[in-house]
Amino acid sequence: MKWKEAILNLKPYQPGRSIEEVKKAYGLEQITKLASNENPFGCSEKAKDVMKNYGNSLALYPDGYATVLRSAVSEHLGVQEQELIFGNGSDEIIQVISRSLLYPGVNTVMATPTFPQYKHNAVLEGAEIREVPLVDGEHDLDSMLGAIDENTSVVWVCSPNNPTGRYVPQNVLVDFLNKVPEQVLVVLDEAYYEYVDAQDYPDTIKLLGQYKNLMVLRTFSKIYGLASYRVGYGAAHSELISRLDPAREPFNTNTIGQFAAAAALEDQEFIAYCHEMNKKGLAQFYDFCEKEGLKYYPSQGNFILIDVKGPGDEAFQFLMEKGYIVRSGNALGFPTSIRVTVGSPEQNEGVIRQLTEFLTSNK
Repeated sequence: MKWKEAILNLKPYQPGRSIEEVKKAYGLEQITKLASNENPFGCSEKAKDVMKNYGNSLALYPDGYATVLRSAVSEHLGVQEQELIFGNGSDEIIQVISRSLLYPGVNTVMATPTFPQYKHNAVLEGAEIREVPLVDGEHDLDSMLGAIDENTSVVWVCSPNNPTGRYVPQNVLVDFLNKVPEQVLVVLDEAYYEYVDAQDYPDTIKLLGQYKNLMVLRTFSKIYGLASYRVGYGAAHSELISRLDPAREPFNTNTIGQFAAAAALEDQEFIAYCHEMNKKGLAQFYDFCEKEGLKYYPSQGNFILIDVKGPGDEAFQFLMEKGYIVRSGNALGFPTSIRVTVGSPEQNEGVIRQLTEFLTSNK
């Protein structure tokens, strides 16, 4: 077979271990999954009502224009409907951008470590990849500017960044956007936007009118708790959206997901509750790290990266055998760390208790 050369050494995305997989492997009855940055509180009751009461035929294709959801997001953000594109999670929009703008002869600039799908898709499209190391967990935007040249097509900025949880402040982002050439697309991935608590986090939607080369990605998979329905979206100038849309699959967001996401938007009280509980959960981990003398990055997401002073794989394995699934930092570019999703207060206490035992046994 005549495979693309780029795919021959490319590995598929490795998600966290599944609950059933871990139960079977270690003979456990109770598993707490804190590996994939999912919402421990689920989703809005309004979204659940949509799922329970949907009575139309499942034999019909979804609305390819996502009319109901498009209208809801347009009103929620205060943007025009033609300034939106929807995807099977924001992951698919990353893929659409890459398919449209990356190819041999152009380059793309990104931080490292960051969300791996930027690089993954760039490899598939044969583009040159220019990675700029984080500085104290944050994007080094000055060095990223230095990596841009006449062949740069896309720059990726993940804020808050996965896996560090650090963000790009308003003044830093605006200064960066002012210096990026107009022909270079800047993709600002805000999957964790609704968890942000920083006062100087930029109002990126308002920036879209000023920068026609800016695209903002968001998702219903995180705080909205609809990860299994795979609904994400991008917001940008209408001309940019119209250029990207032909690369999108025709029925790429499913019917119930569209309606559930629209309903979830109506319940901002639930979102505010999840935001507050996440803030309290992060405080639990901060207190633990301070007590144990562990380095960590203050996070604006629903996860925290903790340096366990030893191989992250060992901490990951220890916790998994105790019924707690986290992510080893080894695969994320931080070999002595683990990334833990913020759970409920009880879940946080449980993983902290087991992590304390791990640290004690390794002294």
